[in-house]
Amino acid sequence: MKRIVLKANKINKFFYEPHKFQVLKEIEFEVYKGEFVSLIGKSGCGKSTLLYVLSTMDTDYEGELYINQEKLTGKSQNFLANFRNQHIGFVFQFHYLLPEFTALQNVMLPALKLGKYSFKEIEERAYQKLKLLGIHNQALKPSNKLSGGQQQRVAIARALINEPTIIMGDEPTGNLDSVNTQNVFDIFRELTRTYHQTIITVTHDKEFARNSDRIIEMKDGTILNTNAKL
Repeated sequence: MKRIVLKANKINKFFYEPHKFQVLKEIEFEVYKGEFVSLIGKSGCGKSTLLYVLSTMDTDYEGELYINQEKLTGKSQNFLANFRNQHIGFVFQFHYLLPEFTALQNVMLPALKLGKYSFKEIEERAYQKLKLLGIHNQALKPSNKLSGGQQQRVAIARALINEPTIIMGDEPTGNLDSVNTQNVFDIFRELTRTYHQTIITVTHDKEFARNSDRIIEMKDGTILNTNAKL
């Protein structure tokens, strides 16, 4: 039986400037362990806003959010910050690596913050994540000396370091050429198929979305289809 790792229950969200506007309307869906889900829709449809609600970084909404059977709605900011670090890995359009740090040091940062393992264990785990992504030979190179595709691989390794329940990506291939876009997709596919990692991405790339396990299509703040076809 498939295990539900994320459940959104009647999520509504409003913006109030310059006037009250409902950006998310009665959002309901579930995501299962090991599933690779793409959120699609035209610009302004609410998909990135939804991702930030799902990630617990935006708590100003109505409805209920569950991750790993834990109700996160109404929790304190300190609780959510710790929960995010343990359970959610982020991959953005821009890599957000610290330029003066090496690839290895960048990957280590979330685990150092979590404080669950010794420095040596974290260093070894970070190296193994870089090895998993085929970039361990660049481990000691400053991140600003890496190519764009390499930087995004390091960002994915960083997202994986704490063995998160879910990886969330906001246009993770938006700054990449077609070759590196395919590389990132192949990495995500391998993570879900081999390691049963759950991945939710917002994307405008129809080919990327078409090859994921499931497409959730949005329009005007609502979900048109939780199993859309392109």
